[in-house]
This record gives sequence, C-alpha cells and structure tokens, in this order.
Amino acid sequence: MKIAVTGMGYVGLSNAVLLAGKNEVTAIDVNGEKVRLVNEGRSPIADTLIEKSLSSGSLCLTAAQDSAGVYEEADYVIVATPTNYDENKNYFDTSSVEQVVKEVTEKNPAACIVIRSTVPVGFTEKLKKAVGNNNILFVPEFLREGSALYDSLYPSRIIVGRGRKEEGLKPAEDFVKLLLAGAEEPEVPVLYMESAEAEAVKLFANTYLALRVAYFNELDTYAEVRGMDTAALIKGVCLDPRIGNYYNNPSFGYGGYCLPKDTKQLLANYDSVPNNIIGAIVAANHTRKDFIAGQIMDMLRKQRGKKTVGIYRLTMKTDSDNFRHSSVQGIMRRLREKGLEIIVYEPALAEDVFFGCPVEKNLRVFKERAGVIVANRFCEELQDVKERVYTRDLFGKD
Repeated sequence: MKIAVTGMGYVGLSNAVLLAGKNEVTAIDVNGEKVRLVNEGRSPIADTLIEKSLSSGSLCLTAAQDSAGVYEEADYVIVATPTNYDENKNYFDTSSVEQVVKEVTEKNPAACIVIRSTVPVGFTEKLKKAVGNNNILFVPEFLREGSALYDSLYPSRIIVGRGRKEEGLKPAEDFVKLLLAGAEEPEVPVLYMESAEAEAVKLFANTYLALRVAYFNELDTYAEVRGMDTAALIKGVCLDPRIGNYYNNPSFGYGGYCLPKDTKQLLANYDSVPNNIIGAIVAANHTRKDFIAGQIMDMLRKQRGKKTVGIYRLTMKTDSDNFRHSSVQGIMRRLREKGLEIIVYEPALAEDVFFGCPVEKNLRVFKERAGVIVANRFCEELQDVKERVYTRDLFGKD
C-alpha cells in the first residue's frame, strides 16, 4: 500500500514508522527540520523505539515538506495534524484537518482518509457532508508521549469510527488489517462504531485519566494541609483491586498536549447536557495549581538569602522532550503574578529565555542561584539539594 501521513508529531510519526515496515509511506510536515531528520534516519521526537526503528534503515519511509504528488498516489491518507483548543470559541482548532481532507478529496477522492487527530464529537460526519466525501474514517489514538511506537506495536484496543450502520465497514476493516500487520500484539480488541461515538470515546477516555490525576492530587492536597502521610493514604486506597496501584503519583496537575484540551472540549460538548463531574475536573486542575503555587511561596519565605525560584524541567513526563501545556507552566504564571524571580533549567530548550524568565543551561549554576527548586518529577541529579526541592513526586513514576 502507498500511505501518506500528514503531521509528524507523536501520533503521525509513530503511525508512519509502524506502517513503513510493510508499506510505502511518505510522512509530510511543514517543519523542514523534522523532514530532514527523518530522511537522515533520526527521530525529531524523544521516543526510544522510534529512534531505533528510524536508524535501522529497514523502513520504506520518506519525509516531505509538502504534499505535491503524494496524495494523488496514496491508497490511504492518515491525518495527524495538531488540533489545539481555542479558548474563545470553546472548540478545537480543526482547520489543519479540514485543509488536508479538502485537498485529498480534490486530488484523490478514491483515497481512504483516516483522521487520527483528536476532534470534537460530531466533527467527522459534518466534514463528510461539507467536502462531499464519505470515504473518511475517524480512528482515535491512545498513545503516550515517549512510548508512542510501543503503544502502536502493543495497542490496548483499536477503535474505528465509520459511517452509520454498515457504511464504510470494508475500508475500516482494511485499515485495521494494516495496523495489525505492523503490530506485535496479535490479539487486540477491535471495536467498530459510528464516528461520533469514536470521537466521544477519545474525549471520555482522556477525561477519565484527568479525573484520576485530579483525584489523587486532591488527596495529596488534603494530606499536606492536615499533616498526613500522602503515600500511606494512597497505598491504602489503591490496595482495593477496583482502584488499583497505578496512575496515582501526585503532581502539579494534569497537563501535556492532550488532557487539558480534551477535558475542555468534552465539557464544551456537554452544552445543554446536565453534568457536574466533567466541569469539576477542569476546575480541580486550576485549584491544584493555585495550592501548589502557595506552598512554594511559603517554602521560599522560610529560605534565608536566595529568593529565586528555580524551575527544574518544563517537560510533562519523564523521558519526554515535549513541554506544551505542562502543568509547571501554570505554576510559573502564578508565581510571576506574585512578582517572584524565576530561573529555568531545561536542557531541551534552545532559547535563552522562556516565558520572560532566564534559562540556565548549566545545572550547577542553576542549583547555586535557586533558593527553592520546583520539580514536578524528582530526579537523582537533585539529590544533593533535596532540602531545597519542592515536589509532590512520591513514587518516582508518571
């Protein structure tokens, strides 16, 4: 098969690598640096398996900065472009997805278009009507940053949103076969449903994860205020097998590229639908950040001499180089509003200034300058200044 993948973020690149083992794949991205790196067999994102696969030279994968001649020959076009949340419209910015779908429909209406970008509920059906093309599937992804290819090789499930009733069933089944042909896990649950239902599954799944983060963060807030041992509380609660001892490490709030925007989009989709929990999840994340910022300020007041707050890493997750919408940035904004001096240590950042704060690339100098060091996730290289580190990381995991 000839497959085009538009967008080389975690979703697009992991899909391209997965399918390029047995198909001819062209990955498209407007970022020329990403294109250059992929064509050189190097990964533009931090993902160990993607890096290993690209460097092996065994993939039938090329990268391009534009789609000239690519869509015309493609059997499948996978759309994995960004859909950022527009706070003013209470809606995802789906313009990049719409643009690709319109272009493919014009150039190659026979191609099966597979949307893997996260979109609002009902989006795919509306887009089909708008462009006059029913050959469009919505296939949500459930990938973790830093482990995107692993999650593609060993998927927890494959969900395909097609048209109503039997419409689009064969293209859906054929695409599933492509995914399974590249996967290492032969027994994968596959669910076919209408596209709106698949869109809702994606948003509800991520909102549940956000709910779990928010729950254990509020447990941690309670324990910290009451002078209790958070770890003991969490261990006691999570021994209940219905709850489970996972995804329970306190943090500064849920963040990253998906959870903040997906929870807000789901809440927006609840317009005229009664709800309490969904709105509370979004609000809880703001409350947690307010509390964390206050705790950091209290710790800084007790320090003698140095009054600078050091932000150790902007990244959201361990082994990730992505810090879009990371929770610590919300903490930074609150601290800056209080007039505090902030310095940032982030080796993955090329700039010397971030959010108006100086970036220190030397860890030793960073430690010397910071009175309190703020770390969403603790690292061994902070062990020597542990008494000045503010973190809620109890278990050393994401």
